Amino acid sequence: MEERVLTAKGAATRQRIVDGAAQLIREQGVVNVGLDDIRAATSTSKSQLFHYFPDGKSDLMLAVARHEAEQVIAEQMPQLGELTTWRKWQAWRRRVLKMYDEQREGCALSALVGQLGLGDTTTRQIVGDMLDRWLQYLVDGVEALRASGEISEAVDPVRSATAILTAINGGATMLVATDRMNYLETALTAAIDDLRRPV
Repeated sequence: MEERVLTAKGAATRQRIVDGAAQLIREQGVVNVGLDDIRAATSTSKSQLFHYFPDGKSDLMLAVARHEAEQVIAEQMPQLGELTTWRKWQAWRRRVLKMYDEQREGCALSALVGQLGLGDTTTRQIVGDMLDRWLQYLVDGVEALRASGEISEAVDPVRSATAILTAINGGATMLVATDRMNYLETALTAAIDDLRRPV
């Protein structure tokens, strides 16, 4: 409700704080980032910070979680929303691999799941909602390939989309742990190639 009544300037200030906090968490990890660090990085006074986030760090971390959940989807656009042909699926695959290769442990997905953690019920809900949205884009894409005849009608859209989404999340986790891209690249490529295998 608070966000709806902010002035344009207030909304911009709040977003600047969230953006700055998100960047710090990506770079340093949530346990190494305190409110003083965020205030310094965003040129925000203590009174300003608590005006927009009355409960302090817990409030701000939820806002950052929502922000990063949006980023996970937004960074794949427009390709993720246009998975209507095999060529477009390959373009999306290249975008995902390039994105994770460039961001490494600084990716929004790692910040959301690894850094912000899943111990809080609200954060788990944010992550769950984001994964559901992501999965639905992939399901829609598989259904589009079936409808155009580029893959067999026997392919199960939900099962295939789930395998692809799991490949990305598992591969991204291993990338953060090892700094090696081959896990993500191999898993994602194999999951997408499975769409064209005889059923």
